This record gives sequence, C-alpha cells and structure tokens, in this order.
Amino acid sequence: MNFKPLKKSMLTVVITLSTASVYYAQTAQDTVSREKDIEQVVLTGVADIAKDRKTPVAVSTIKEAQIVDKLGNQEFPEILNTTPSVYATKSGGGFGDSRINVRGFDQRNTAVMINGVPVNDMETGAVYWSNWAGLSDVTSAMQVQRGLGSSKLAIASVGGTINVLTRAADKKRQGNVTLGVGNDGYHKTLFSYNTGKSESGWATSFLMSRTAGSMYADGTEFEGYNYYLAVGYSPSEKHDLQFTITGAPQWHHQRSFQSTIFDHIKYGGTEDEPNRKYNQNWGWLNGEEYSMTRNYYHKPVMSLNWDWKITDVTILNTAAYASFGRGGGTGDAGRINGKFYNQLPRTAEGLVRFDDIVRWNQGNAVPDFGAVNKTPYLANSSNGIIRRSSINSHNWLGIITSLNHKFNDNLSATIGFDGRTYEGIHYRIATDFLGNNSYTDNSNINNRPNIITNTFAANPDWNPFGGKTNDIKDQLAYSNDGIVNWLGGFGQLEYTNDALSVFVQGSISNQNFQRIDYMLYAPDQQESEKVDLVGFNVKGGANYNINENHNIFVNGGYYERQPNFGAVYLNNRNDVNPSLTNEKVTSFELGYGFRSSVFNANINLYNTSWDDIYRRLTTRGKLNGVDVTGVANVLGIKEIHRGIELDFNVKPIQTLTINGMFSLGDWFFEGSPTASFVEDQTNTVIQEGTLALDGLKVGDAAQLTAALGADVKITDWLNFDAQYRYADKLYSAFEPSSRLVTVAKPNPADPAVELPSFGLLDLGAGAKWSLNSTQSLKLRINVNNVFDKVYIAESRTNKAADANTANNWNGINKANEVFFGFGRTWNASISFMF
Repeated sequence: MNFKPLKKSMLTVVITLSTASVYYAQTAQDTVSREKDIEQVVLTGVADIAKDRKTPVAVSTIKEAQIVDKLGNQEFPEILNTTPSVYATKSGGGFGDSRINVRGFDQRNTAVMINGVPVNDMETGAVYWSNWAGLSDVTSAMQVQRGLGSSKLAIASVGGTINVLTRAADKKRQGNVTLGVGNDGYHKTLFSYNTGKSESGWATSFLMSRTAGSMYADGTEFEGYNYYLAVGYSPSEKHDLQFTITGAPQWHHQRSFQSTIFDHIKYGGTEDEPNRKYNQNWGWLNGEEYSMTRNYYHKPVMSLNWDWKITDVTILNTAAYASFGRGGGTGDAGRINGKFYNQLPRTAEGLVRFDDIVRWNQGNAVPDFGAVNKTPYLANSSNGIIRRSSINSHNWLGIITSLNHKFNDNLSATIGFDGRTYEGIHYRIATDFLGNNSYTDNSNINNRPNIITNTFAANPDWNPFGGKTNDIKDQLAYSNDGIVNWLGGFGQLEYTNDALSVFVQGSISNQNFQRIDYMLYAPDQQESEKVDLVGFNVKGGANYNINENHNIFVNGGYYERQPNFGAVYLNNRNDVNPSLTNEKVTSFELGYGFRSSVFNANINLYNTSWDDIYRRLTTRGKLNGVDVTGVANVLGIKEIHRGIELDFNVKPIQTLTINGMFSLGDWFFEGSPTASFVEDQTNTVIQEGTLALDGLKVGDAAQLTAALGADVKITDWLNFDAQYRYADKLYSAFEPSSRLVTVAKPNPADPAVELPSFGLLDLGAGAKWSLNSTQSLKLRINVNNVFDKVYIAESRTNKAADANTANNWNGINKANEVFFGFGRTWNASISFMF
C-alpha cells in the first residue's frame, strides 16, 4: 500500500470538478483557472484521473478545502456520502471502523488507490480505514469513479474506484498548527510545514498529528497518530523524483458485534428511543475501560516516484513502494461452564463483568456463572476465558511503471506493467490471561499440548520496517502465511479531438498463490501447492461533446478477475478448491452531461452483472441446534446491480452554491450458492450446504439516496453550509446461517428486511482572518445529525416483523441485530497558518 506525493503534471492530467459534491467550473475562463489550481495537487505518473467532458465515466471529485472543513471528527469515507450511489457508515463506530459501498458493492470490491497505487488487501480485498486514519490530513483531492473507472490496472473496480491524492512535496511554503475538539472527549492536535521548492530543486513537506478520546458509542476509547514526510527533487526539467513515508499507528476499542434492538432498549434505552450507544463488547476491569475487541495496527508505507520526460511526446512514470503492516484485533478464547464471554450474565447496564471473569478464572465462586473453576489459573478452550489477538501482518513490495507516447495531437498510447509481492502473516497470541497463568492449546499437531505462558500487549509497533513476528510456541488456534505474487501488463489507445474522445483499454495479470500452514501439517508438508490464475479485462468508451453545453458518453467492459485467497484454499487449510474459477463482471453505462455558467448536471444509467463471487462472511447463529460464532465461506454468488444517478449544481450568484443528487438502484442476488461454516474457536468446518439467496435484495447499502446542500459565502471572512441527505430502500444483510437449506427448513426464503428510511441534516460554519501577508487564523465548527435522528444504519439479520407488534420497533422485529447510526455529534477547530 502506497502514499505517493503530488506535483505538477507532465501528462496534462487534470481534474475538473463535475458533481454535486464540489463546485463546477462556471465559465471557460474559470475552467482554465480551476485546472491550473488542481494541477498543483494532482499526481502525475501512474494516477489515472478522469477529466470532465472527456473521460467517459461517472465521476465525483472532492478537494482538500472541503475535506478539511466538512469532515471534522467523522470517518474519512463519510465525506463521500453526498455523491450518487455511495453509502458510507461508521459501522460499529470504533475509530477507523467505517465502511463504504459504491453502487451496492462493498469496499472489498471497490478499488481504493492512493495516488494511483492499489491498497486493497491482496488476500481478501479488504480496506481497513483505521490503517489510514490520518489520510484526511494529507489529502489534496479525492476522486470517486463509479463503475469501470479509468484505471488501466487489473484492479478490483467492480463498483468503482476511489483515488486519494496526497499533498505534494513542492507545495507552496506554509506552516499550519491546528487544535480540534469534539463530542465524547475527542481532541486533535496537528502540525505541518512545507518548505516550498528551492532554486536547487529540493522540496519537503512534513506533518505530524495526534487524535484521541472516545467515539459516540460506549466503550470506544482510542488513540491514533499520523506522520507524513515527502521529499522531492527535480535535478532538471526532464526528471522529477519524490520520496514519501507515512504511517498512522493507532489502537482503538471496537463495537464489533451488532446487538438486538431488544438489548438497545433493555440497557439504557426506551421504547421510543433505544440506547444507540450500547456496546456489548466492553466493561470495567480494575476500574478502567476494558474491551474484549481492541484493534491495533501500524501500516507505514514508503514510496519512491520517478517521472522521466524522455522527449516532448514520450514520458515514463515509475512508482516503487513498500508496506510493512503489523498488528491485529483482539477477541476471546475459551469458555466458562460452556458459555462464551458474551453469553455470561451481565451488569444491569449490559456490560461485561470482567472483574468477575478474573475471579472465576482464579477459582473464586461467582454464583451466577455456575460451577466453580476446578483448575484455577490454567485456562484452555473449554475452561477459562482469556483475551487473544488475531494477528494480520504483512510485507508488501510493488512497482508500477507506464510509458505514454503521443503520436500526434489526437492519438496517444500507454503501456506498462504492475508487479507486486505480498506475504500475509496470520496467527493468534494471548494478550491478557485475565487472571490465569497460562492457556493450553492443542491446535498445533507438531506441539501438543502447547502451554502458552507469554502475553503480548495489544499496542501498535512504531517500527516502520515491520519488527519481528511471534515465536510459534506463543501462537494458538492457527498459524499460516498467505503468499500472493502478482504480475500484470496494461495498455490503452486513446483518440481525442475537440468534440470526441474514444479509448480502448485492456490488461492481463497473473496471480501466483501459495499457503504455508505451521500448525495443521507436519514440517515437510506445510507448503501448499502453488496455484497460478490469469485474469484480464477489456473496456472501452466514448464521450461526445455535442456543444459547449451538452455531452453524452457510453462505456462498457468485461472483467475476469481472480478470486480472493480464501476461495483458492478452502476452509483454512491447504486444500485447493477443485472448482476454482474467475469472477466474471460485465458492465455497461450511458451518461449525459449539461454545463452552463449557472447550472450543471449529470445523468447516468448503469447495469452490472457479477458472477462466480467468493465471499467470506462473519456468521452468528444456530447450526445443528448449537449457537455458533465463526465465518461462512460462500462460493458461486451472482449479483445484478443496475440503476440511475443524477447530480447537479446551481450557482445563481457568486456567494451561493446549491448542490444535490439522487440515485436509485435495483440490486439483487441470482441463484443459490454453496457455503461452508468454520467455527471461530476451533477453526474447523462444522457444516456445509446451499444458501437460499435467489431474488434476495443485496443489503448493507441504501438503494435510494438523495442529498441537497448549500454553501453560502456571507462575507469575505465568514461562510456557512448546510447538507441534508436521505436514504431509503436499505435492506438488511443476510446472516448465512439463516439462509442455509436443511431438511427441517428446505426453503428459508424470507425476504430481506427493509429498514426504515432516514434523513439527516448537517450544518457547518467557518471564519478566516488574515493577520498579515503571511499569517492567518481560521475557525470551524460542524454539527452532524442536527435533529438527533434515531435511525438504523445497518443490520446483519433478516427476521420478519412479529405478529405481536409489541415485539417490533418502527416495524422492525426487535430480535434483529443492528447498528444504530450516531446521534447528534459536533466538532470545532482552530488553525493558525503561517
């Protein structure tokens, strides 16, 4: 994963702001001015940035000023919530635990790129925003390309591409000190300084920040840092070199599990207003906040970028990068009298009784926990509870290079390659024995029993080069490495003139997979068979500018994408999937744009078919009559996503901008895939079968969204903004165990639960004073969910409404497990720029 600095473009790569999320260029003269402004912050080289009225894709762009002003203490992806077909939530509400869907596709299938370099996990496709907690501090622009996108790489852009562009080393000389505060003890300090570009061609940009406090939900304390250093050097007009290193070491307590609406009412809520802050994963230990689910990670990324202007018509751009992620997330191991920690009696407030768990582990009587521990201090998988950590570290090296040649004023071509090597390191360790002296684990066939006596603090390692991994004797439950090597080639041919822009693009890639398991196999059998899979994509499109006001575009493409690592080696073993096949994606899109000095708008129609999908889903439910927590590996899913999108922008006077959007989707499953269920504690397959999904609505993202906002410049130093957004046709995700076809339930075809629609109003105001020619002071305040709306942001279960209305809340069965959205939140900041 890679941060890459930004600088003046050699490829005339320009962003023109073109959606409701940002200001449109109002006149031809203003367009030129804005393009020059954007050129200061856009990365050249490997970043594929869509251009208004030229690149035939649906696109939204957000600039640095909007991110700085309006994001506040929200999660980074939430800044995109007012763009069409985007649904971002805070999910459980822990620091950095947010998620984003584009056109109904989750972020595992939406390509996230930092300066043109892909950052989705190479095994799972996942993006963990907590790893990028400081990204908002160093972003100069952010572009969302919905659908196929303009990236030339063979990447996971089924739903779209989110390209984040970071600040340039040669940004103008300036310093900044910012102090921020917010609800629930949130506070932030930030310092940055840019030296500007010297006469000898050197430039440096530095940033350091710290953010701490609690999130809106209970039991979500956190502390995060962010550092960023960019050094640029231009020895001549032909060469430009930039080196960057950035990282965001953090720890945060999580709300990992959704709770039933019953519990949100029972523990501190009422029938009219459930307790939105309730979190079942935390409690008090020795008088301090303690969470069974704590995430900690440090994912430093360093890159070296070289742009070489070989001739006036030929340019070579290269980015070499490295990432060494270390950390993991905690959970429980073991039981007390057959019960997991979250099944034990709780306090009257619904908190975990960690002090009593320690007492029971040490042999003391805790009457409502059941029988006394007969082997105190000595825990194992069935007796005693500890906190463990699932380590998910990695080493990642990559290089992307592209050669662009312009044959004449109209015709150009690009060719290049993308090479990556990735090693994922996965195992579990103990972080807190909770009063025990040891934990006995029998998972390692080469070391039974393994009596573990060491614990390791659940805190991030600041070593930017990765540090050491733990000894096998300290590991429990599983220990394996995932190796993914990638080599891809890509090319594009583009023809443009004043009215017409046409491109044809293709890429091919080979992924080499191998799995090494240190616990389930003898030493000479630990390395799996290597598997090579070839994927490719072909796409093309055309944009035609009818006149200075109207344009139309069309694009289409076909992808064959290699499946994720878990589909190659089934059920957490070295067994190669005998039915291994690529995922198939077919997509078409038609768009229309209107531009004028006052009003601008875009309309898009799209249809995407996605087949042979593999998905790894968390599952909590009854299998064979037993409560199980684990994962479901689902193979052969097919989804259809189609819809319409509208966004517009009106600027009747210079001091007022009105923007809005509307999107309506129809997203559903076709067919009934197969699944295997893996129990979390033992890491073993406990059941397999078919899931009844045919016709089920795709959940987890609102299929109808709308927004309307205004930005008002009251005076030269004072501004105000308001944004209202609405979400409807939001369906629950499906719980895999509830869709399993069995003899007792041959057709579990209950429809997805449609959650209540909701609308939220956000307000903000800012003021800026110039103290002298080089110094200024800026104040900003934001209030989100001004009316404190109570709403459900997501649900993982689909239990139909109960015939007894007393068991329903707003028409939703209270037995459903949900995350409520945050209530009213606020933040304020003061910045001194010099």
